[in-house]
Amino acid sequence: MLTKRIIPCLDVDKGRVVKGVNFVNLRDAGDPVLLAQFYDMQGADELVFLDITATSDNRQIMTDVVKKVSSSLFIPFTVGGGIRSIADMKLMLLSGADKVAINTSAINNPQLITDGANILGSQCIVVAIDVKRKNNTWEVYINGGRKRTGIDAAEWAKKVVSFGAGEILLTSMDRDGTKDGYDVELTKTISQIVSIPVIASGGAGTLDDFKNIFENGNADGALAASLFHFGELSINQVKKYLQDKKIPIRISN
Repeated sequence: MLTKRIIPCLDVDKGRVVKGVNFVNLRDAGDPVLLAQFYDMQGADELVFLDITATSDNRQIMTDVVKKVSSSLFIPFTVGGGIRSIADMKLMLLSGADKVAINTSAINNPQLITDGANILGSQCIVVAIDVKRKNNTWEVYINGGRKRTGIDAAEWAKKVVSFGAGEILLTSMDRDGTKDGYDVELTKTISQIVSIPVIASGGAGTLDDFKNIFENGNADGALAASLFHFGELSINQVKKYLQDKKIPIRISN
């Protein structure tokens, strides 16, 4: 059985890690390099770095910050935000990323998923899907959660698999930063219709939230930010709790 992954996320704006609620009201959470080193030492399975304003500001991702973060890591590293081309993907991989995450550019140019998978390998291509609940379904949002697409999340998830994506990073905007728990229904719905790993994001608040998203949401990984950034829980605490609950998890010695 594959072990479940605990993945801290660095949402970066102007070179600093920030965190808000429902994608707004951002507050400073620290230096990305120091936080990356801290999470590496704590036993995180992977690290996600998202330049959250690169797309909306129509600029390139902060390569210098990516390089500094990657140089301090010994765990897999995913980078996203403002990646619009194969050249951008290659630049991130050369800067130390192991995987690249695309969201807005995947919607605007689905061929980018296929080209990225063919040229770099599908294991490198993560499609980030940001969604809000809409009646009994979920709608995909782009541009850092600023723009509605009218696209159904389940339909889009199936398409990104067919295009060659290797992983889905699924964020519930309704739960983001609320600490009310992951959207288990959303995650289970998507996990059951795709054949690639799904990382759940948005809403982690308690130890039991992690257990719930793995046992009932069928997630392959659980991403969290503010919970870890502000010291409410440690990665080690989460992993020991999950181990006690018989959920397969990697524990560092």
